[in-house]
Parts: sequence; structure tokens; C-alpha cells
Amino acid sequence: MSVNEPVKVTVVYYSQTGNVTQLARQIAEGAEKSGAEVRLRRVAELAPQEAIDANEQWAANIQATADIAEATPDDVDWADAVIMGSPTRFGNVSSQLKQYIDTLGGLWFQGKLADKVYSGFAAASGKHGGNESTLLALYNSFHHFGGIIVAPGYAGEVAFANASPYGVSHFGWGTPVDEGVLTAATAQAERVVETAAALKAGRAAAAA
Repeated sequence: MSVNEPVKVTVVYYSQTGNVTQLARQIAEGAEKSGAEVRLRRVAELAPQEAIDANEQWAANIQATADIAEATPDDVDWADAVIMGSPTRFGNVSSQLKQYIDTLGGLWFQGKLADKVYSGFAAASGKHGGNESTLLALYNSFHHFGGIIVAPGYAGEVAFANASPYGVSHFGWGTPVDEGVLTAATAQAERVVETAAALKAGRAAAAA
């Protein structure tokens, strides 16, 4: 492993109407600007087509993200850092993202999920709609992976202003993600890349 190798970041998400998609794109862009090699991946849709067709925003988001590759376990295996995003479902992660996480059991059994950096982001319809509990639920899986969780905390003015120490979050049914949240998403990506880069460099130096 070379100290000069770029950090590899995989952004994996599920989005129904597009808010989490927007956050995922912003995080991927922020990671790339920080020098990382990035894979942006969406998880497989599980809902029936008739449910999707009944919601104009849902159908539009699927069409708008058709060019984004579907996530596979290899995308996590490849990465030094993994950032996952989900809409809130009764204060928990979506079934679509959870199904993807469940496919990682083989990698977990081999110890290949351990010692990577992990972080999360979320969106809900209401201000107290469960973003924090969704992120904490997501982090339960990361603990089981043996991962190193890097949340925004209140590290820096951007994170403090966003008031989301667990992970960048948006709320608002049918409302666009505002600039403050997008700025916080970039800052979270930068923090993840910086931490993963430091770990990667330290491990490379130790192995030399």
C-alpha cells in the first residue's frame, strides 16, 4: 500500500423522491474535491412498480438516477470509507438500504468490513421526523462491522450551524435541500476523507 494512494470512498444510498439523492451527489462531489476516488451507488428498489407510478416524484427520481450504478458488496469491499444515506422510515433506515446491508454478511464473516471509516446521512418529512434515530440505527450496523464511525459532531462552524452531529440531515416534504445542508454535506465528506487518509497513511507507514 502506497502512502500516496488516494482514499477510496463509496457513497451508497436509497432515495424515494430525490432529497437523499441530492445529498448523495453533494457528498460524492465533496469527497472527490478532497482528492478521493469515489463510487456513487444507489441500492436496488424493492417497491412494486404500481406504487412508484402512483407517485410522480418517486417515478421522476428513478428516471433521473438511472445512470447511477446499482450497489454491490464489491463497492464496500473496495472502499476505505463508506458513507450511507437513507430516508427515515418510522425512525429507522429504509427497507431498501437495509436489504443491501444484509447482503454484506459474507464480507463481514471474512472480516472485510472492519477498520474502514463509516458515516451516514438522512432525510425526513418533518423537523422531528426521526433523522437522528435513523442515523443511530444505521450506525448499529457499522458497530457490528467493526467500523470506525466518523460523524460531523460539532467540529467547525459549518457542522455547528447545521446542528446535526450524527450526520447531515434534511427535513421537509417536497422541499429542496437548502444551501446550508449542502454545505454541511460537503464538510462531512471532507472530514471522512481526511480521517480515512490519515488512517491509510499511518497503516502504510507502519507496514513499510
